[in-house]
Amino acid sequence: PTIKARIESIRRGEVPEGYKRTKAGILPVDWEFNPLSQLAQKSKTKNREERYTKILTNSANEGIISQTDYFDKQIANNDNIEGYYIVKKGDFVYNPRISVAAPCGPINCYHGEETGVMSPLYTVFSIDVKKIERDYVEQFFSSTFWHRYMKSVANYGVRSDRMNLSDEDFFLLPIPMPKREEQEKIAEILAGQDRVIELKEKLLAEKQKQKKYLMQQLLTSKKRLPGFFGKRKNLRLFDLCQIIADGDWIESKDQSDRGVRLIQTGNIGIGQFQNKSNKARYISEETFTRLSCCEVFPGDVLLSRLPDPIGRACKIPQLNCRMITAVDCTILRFKKDVFADLFIYYSCLDAWQNKMVLLSGGSTRKRITRKEIENAVITLPVDEAEQTAIAEILSTADKEIELLKKDIEQEKLKKKSLMQLLLTGIVRVDELVS
Repeated sequence: PTIKARIESIRRGEVPEGYKRTKAGILPVDWEFNPLSQLAQKSKTKNREERYTKILTNSANEGIISQTDYFDKQIANNDNIEGYYIVKKGDFVYNPRISVAAPCGPINCYHGEETGVMSPLYTVFSIDVKKIERDYVEQFFSSTFWHRYMKSVANYGVRSDRMNLSDEDFFLLPIPMPKREEQEKIAEILAGQDRVIELKEKLLAEKQKQKKYLMQQLLTSKKRLPGFFGKRKNLRLFDLCQIIADGDWIESKDQSDRGVRLIQTGNIGIGQFQNKSNKARYISEETFTRLSCCEVFPGDVLLSRLPDPIGRACKIPQLNCRMITAVDCTILRFKKDVFADLFIYYSCLDAWQNKMVLLSGGSTRKRITRKEIENAVITLPVDEAEQTAIAEILSTADKEIELLKKDIEQEKLKKKSLMQLLLTGIVRVDELVS
């Protein structure tokens, strides 16, 4: 109750007992805050004699990555990189071209063993570890609190989706600083949560790999389920479907803000429907009738006739509205639900995607015709019981993967909450541990 009351008080902008109002926000009275300039030192620039094999770049989402590998001689003789900043392990790199949509501040720590160089468009600096814990600072730079603060002091550039923050203003930004022991504990708790997320993401990758192996084995006759020995048969999609129809030609002038949902190629993932409700397009009921549109129903399969990749497909979920699809999508309404399920898994195989590429044509943009789709062949067991068993095994794998994805998202939300509470001192480490 005490912590909850404190959180609510700070959210209202009030200063609870034991806290103070500072430039960095409402902080515990025993916390200091110093401008970054007192805690960091800018990196030196490379001279002509120094040689490095790594040229690095910094992305808000991907972190610091190796842009290009060069030979020593090529770098040494390239005047364009003579003034590049030297980046060593443990250095931080700041990208001043801040994206408004970036999930966190574009500051990343370089963990590579090999020293590299980086364009002077970026700011490279090191932290004085005698004054502040590097791990604590790294966690702080990835927090929503920090990113929000950067946005509040930055200037908007010519582009509305970009903000500018000069080096001078950047190094004036305040860094909240608890006592050294608390910094270490905060970094340890957040790093522990990072490890939890990392382990679960590795488990997810393994589950996805196992599912891909199962699909490859069960859908291509490489492995049969115990107790099943019947024949397998090559079947055309034309023979498996009640309806195979192309979507409707909907021009931008036909679209509206609400009404009948228009499903587009961007909504079709590899075996999964991508809702993208914030970018949803519609047509009115009147336009639906006037154009005699072909309605799409939950359970129908939509196949994209365009890359990437061409021939990908997904089953349409219940969206609680009427639906149509665009002309570059083909509607497949299968005779049996199990046919639809097995086809979705089959369409995820590399063999299917390679086949679609070979069947596609077009001088400017590759696409596949409805006739080619109708004649496309998949291999299925003749025994309906085996068809059902395969679909159930792969469906179970899907459910495990989805549960794990949701679990990972919960762990990420937990990390975000921990950062918001610990890095601002709203909740103290001792309170959290107790």
